Amino acid sequence: MNLLITGGAGYVGSVVAEFAVAAGHDVTVIDNLQDGHRSAVPRQARVVVSDFGDAAVLDRVLSNRSVDAVIHLAAEANVSTSVTDPAKYFVCNVAKGLVLLEAMRRHNVPRLIFSSTAATYGEPLAVPIAEDHPLKPISAYGDSKLMFERCLGWYHRAYGLRSISLRYFNAAGATAERGEDRRDETHLIPLVLSAVQGNRPAIEVFGNDYQTPDGTCVRDYVHVADIARAHLSGLERIDQIGFDAFNVAGETGHSVLEVIEEAESVTGRPVDRVFRPRRLGDPAVLVASAARLREKLNWRPMQSSLECILGTAWEWRLRRPRGYAA
Repeated sequence: MNLLITGGAGYVGSVVAEFAVAAGHDVTVIDNLQDGHRSAVPRQARVVVSDFGDAAVLDRVLSNRSVDAVIHLAAEANVSTSVTDPAKYFVCNVAKGLVLLEAMRRHNVPRLIFSSTAATYGEPLAVPIAEDHPLKPISAYGDSKLMFERCLGWYHRAYGLRSISLRYFNAAGATAERGEDRRDETHLIPLVLSAVQGNRPAIEVFGNDYQTPDGTCVRDYVHVADIARAHLSGLERIDQIGFDAFNVAGETGHSVLEVIEEAESVTGRPVDRVFRPRRLGDPAVLVASAARLREKLNWRPMQSSLECILGTAWEWRLRRPRGYAA
């Protein structure tokens, strides 16, 4: 297929592009490089440095190539900031998303794989979370992603757009060439490994009074390579599915303190920690069922044990101690 990947210079997007190129797809990436890295994009892919919400740029890209499908990963994605500054999340994740959908309509692009999020569920009423769980996000980030999912439902009914939303949980880990390297990092695993490398004095643990075994938040971590495979599995079956949403998850919960302790085991180095108050918008437990993804897309997590996730992330950091600046 000829693919357009928005956000393809970002962490997950670049790995999706890597797997898409390896599978023989023709890939064009559009990314404004706000949080992404040009050098993270596979050399076989074309790169358009632009905002994905620029209609003129989209028209030019889609006119120049006959695109079979869009994989849409570009987004504002900081949960806590979205609670205090929601405007940019609705502008980027909903309004600009509609600009993309309208460009796809103008150029008859019939398929879209959407990078959604577990944040659409909000506080879980039952664990593990399945796709029929009530959708009640508690952050503007989660709400903006849910709004776009609903837009996709209407575009499917009215215009025949085929789309799959992948609600993945905590993306982590690395491939041999690509890993996590954000300018303003908020994710636990890269922060822990940065502390191991001596780039920060201690890990801040936000909340130790949750109703969990050790009082810290519990999350479901899924390897970024497994997420990339889910995107490609979706592409293979999207014409038969038409419209649906799937969890992408490791199906096992790990607390913040468990992640820190496993990082100490993997790296052989201690990690200092300091406890802070809870962050706004953080549910106590997010662990998912990926049964629907296994059943309909023949997907299963292959690398999503915590040991594998931390091991591959650490190996990538040892090779690239300064990330993509190295």
